[in-house]
Amino acid sequence: MDWQELTNLTKGRRFVVERVRLEGDIAIEGEFELPQLAQLGVEDQVFVTAFVRCHGSIKEMERIFGVSYPTIKSRLNRLAQSLDFVDTDPGPSRADARAESRAEVIDQLKRGEITADEALRRLEEPT
Repeated sequence: MDWQELTNLTKGRRFVVERVRLEGDIAIEGEFELPQLAQLGVEDQVFVTAFVRCHGSIKEMERIFGVSYPTIKSRLNRLAQSLDFVDTDPGPSRADARAESRAEVIDQLKRGEITADEALRRLEEPT
């Protein structure tokens, strides 16, 4: 059985996978929540798949589905609101933060806000 059949059988109701069997003899039991995209209805899964295959081209989506730009945008907006997004920006790395703080110390020295000895002390501190 594939995901489309399973999604059709559940008629949009949420479900939990309780057993996963790997090829061979290994089975894992528990309560596993499906990934967000697998929780979408079949029509939305097809839409998202088409969008990815079109490399995000709304013009191509218009052609495939035979609908207007506003219709595609509206559906994309609805899908975007239904999905939780993961923040993929981890922020500055330690090296970036250290480089930023080093630059700040040097700027303070140039402006005469700190002495050369103070700048050296701060630059030699581990961060």
